[in-house]
Amino acid sequence: MRTAKRGQSKFLLFVGLLLAALPVFSQTYPSRPVKLVVPFPAGSATDQVARLTGAQLQEALGQPFIVENKAGAQGSIAAAEVARAAPDGLTLMVTTNTPQAANVSLFKKLNYDPVNDFAPIARLGTTSFMLMVKPDFSAKDLKEFLAHVRRQPGKLSAGYGSSGSQVSLAMLKSMGKLDVVEVPYKGIPQTITDTMGGSLAFTFVDLGNALAQSKGGKLRGLAVTSAKRTALAPDTPAIAEELKGYELIAWFGLVAPAKTPGDIVQKLHDATVKGLAKPDVKEKFAAIGTDVAPLKPSEFGKFIQSEIAHWAKRVKHAGIAHD
Repeated sequence: MRTAKRGQSKFLLFVGLLLAALPVFSQTYPSRPVKLVVPFPAGSATDQVARLTGAQLQEALGQPFIVENKAGAQGSIAAAEVARAAPDGLTLMVTTNTPQAANVSLFKKLNYDPVNDFAPIARLGTTSFMLMVKPDFSAKDLKEFLAHVRRQPGKLSAGYGSSGSQVSLAMLKSMGKLDVVEVPYKGIPQTITDTMGGSLAFTFVDLGNALAQSKGGKLRGLAVTSAKRTALAPDTPAIAEELKGYELIAWFGLVAPAKTPGDIVQKLHDATVKGLAKPDVKEKFAAIGTDVAPLKPSEFGKFIQSEIAHWAKRVKHAGIAHD
């Protein structure tokens, strides 16, 4: 009997020590550099958002937040890797509506679950896209552009490098009754290069990159995908001004692998939101075409689920077949 009691006491002592050690880990988190996985190439809007977010987290938490770009398969490669990572808060992903919502409808099968394989930390911001052409493109506005494309069925090509740009293009084709060859890319930066080079007639560019291209005179913006004109490009009309009901908004967020301890998630959320609230950080986000729009972990989780349904409707409306 004494032996059993002694064994039970040792077990309870072990459990007590283990429980006592858990909060110490989260209090000292992060004790090592944190990997910030980005599912799109360097230079993409997601990459720019990740670098801004990582800089704020590094300043707040005292450890390097190292951006690692893992492009391919519309963000699915990066998402699957992060889903399989240890839930210790040392591997995170700056995600978007593409891997976290739209891919459910864009692919027949995913090797990760966008809801159950991740712990939502915070939504970061929202953005839209801009329809862009070379500066010497013959059409001077959206109305002329639509007429120009309709006169050349099947002869013009357009590229996309994310679900946002893919659905933007598919919706334009469907609602504008256009016959255009679609060309997939690993990211939007490559579509910009090929549009400038002339191998693509046009492309949809995330607002941050679009503003930079317009300012540099490399590409010309014809219209934006938001329902109304954006304050970030007030002279550029909305596609909805010609094609009623056209609207597409994209977003960015921060997630961790599922089962990441709740106190670590909360610590990351608090540091993230505190950084986003700084006026200079808001200005930096605006400079890359993004409106700061944080959500709490529970709110972000519900938002992701609602977005899966929302993008399913968008993909169906756009007539996109499964890959």
